[in-house]
Amino acid sequence: MANQNNSKKISSIDGNILQDIILRGKLIARLMGDNRVNGLYKLLPWVSLIYLISPIDFISGALVPVLGAVDDVAIMWFGIASFIELCPPHVVEEHLTALTGEAPSDVVDGEIIDD
Repeated sequence: MANQNNSKKISSIDGNILQDIILRGKLIARLMGDNRVNGLYKLLPWVSLIYLISPIDFISGALVPVLGAVDDVAIMWFGIASFIELCPPHVVEEHLTALTGEAPSDVVDGEIIDD
């Protein structure tokens, strides 16, 4: 249930898309280096990146050639979003707090408030 909030905390920083992308990149880099994150989960961003730079386009090349780069972006987004959602929520919150310098909005006096 707490995993549902990971993406909301990232996407609600300021509404500035470039800042959100940079923050997400830094968060992913920190989570990839964190030993508390399952090693299998760490494969998701790598597989997404490999698919993005792969010269063989499995989905749009085989199914619908009109899609072009749309499927590449969708696969990359899905891989990154899934990785962040699968990471332990307290680890994501810890790294977000370190990156943004502010406590998550649902934490008051060290206690997590469940909506």
